[in-house]
Amino acid sequence: MTVDYRENILFFDDLNLLDFALLNQTPFYLYSEKAILNNYNSYVDSFANHDHLICYSVKANSNLSILSLLAKLNSGFDIVSAGELLRVIEAGGDPSKTVFSGVGKTEDEIRFALEKNIMCFNVESLEELLTINKIALEHSTTANISIRVNPSIDAKTHPYITTGLKDNKFGIDESEVIAAYKEASTLKGVNILGIDFHIGSQIMDIAPYKDSLLKIVKIIKDLKTLNINITHIDIGGGLGISYKDEKAPSKTEFVKVLTDVLKSLKLKIIIEPGRSMVGNSGLLVTKIINVKSTPTKKFVIVDAGMNDFIRPPLYDAYHSIKEMFLSDIEKFKCDVVGPICETTDFFGKDRLLGVSKGDFLVIEDVGAYGSVFSSNYNTRPKIAEYLIRGNDAVLIRSRETVAAILANEKNLLK
Repeated sequence: MTVDYRENILFFDDLNLLDFALLNQTPFYLYSEKAILNNYNSYVDSFANHDHLICYSVKANSNLSILSLLAKLNSGFDIVSAGELLRVIEAGGDPSKTVFSGVGKTEDEIRFALEKNIMCFNVESLEELLTINKIALEHSTTANISIRVNPSIDAKTHPYITTGLKDNKFGIDESEVIAAYKEASTLKGVNILGIDFHIGSQIMDIAPYKDSLLKIVKIIKDLKTLNINITHIDIGGGLGISYKDEKAPSKTEFVKVLTDVLKSLKLKIIIEPGRSMVGNSGLLVTKIINVKSTPTKKFVIVDAGMNDFIRPPLYDAYHSIKEMFLSDIEKFKCDVVGPICETTDFFGKDRLLGVSKGDFLVIEDVGAYGSVFSSNYNTRPKIAEYLIRGNDAVLIRSRETVAAILANEKNLLK
């Protein structure tokens, strides 16, 4: 992300943020097309000539304009609902390059995905496998599948976003996966394409990926002795980014580990990056409503709330907060909080800022798991989103209205 001060004013991709904030209602999200393109191309370049497919994880940021940008680059997509598949299609994405993950696919969602000819289902349980088979047979078709293995690997990330431990709800235990593939090989409504795993999100160490891969390679070799041949391996996503001063692994290092371990198998590699594709591409711009002092603390109260951006209270996540304009005001220690009626409504604690009422703040690295987590709590409209494209910022999601929030209820009043 290119954020820098020029004559005390914060710029983002050469856009004067102060000028932009003065002309547009806050709070709002602002993304960099350049950052997203750089992240995508970095993955492509790292794979070089190795057969691969990048399936962007739609759940990270599902804005149609961002999906459209990636679709034009021939990206694939990783979805976890029929709604996300509809978004991919509306954005011009290719269902045949789309994998359907998630533990709770409904029968209607499975039917819809089959109708749209998705690339494959990442199967999470034996029960789901049998359901997909049944539905495929009812529709006189065959469902391509990949079975998700739970490799029992600790990704050393926040417990809420680890997905590869035995106690997590995801995938089929490594001790039971061979039996699942045997069962799948007898079913007439499914076609075995691949094998899949996903061990977590915001992973800052490549070692857990390598440990998982070594387990999966053994399973692939065991399957081959049973005449069950795999054509792709989907290693999921989860590569982390630096939010503070952490050392994040590079995409090149990450891909090299994958290709080194898998080169002898000659399999297509599928990855599902989300955070590492869009996380560093976004800012949340917010305006200071008041600066409140108590006997023990100072609070900078802004017009954005936890309904707009929930990562700090949900994950105790750190995000850098910067003044949009560097003034002569002496910096003071404060908590940056929103207007929501919850003590958890905060963006940062004990931050040093030199600001006053009416100033603007910028919260960094909010491109992933920001707007997608937003809600109407306290009957607050979801905020606008903009994308910096070239020398301009274009609106890619209009600010919601209170009237729109009330519409589904107002019509039912008696």
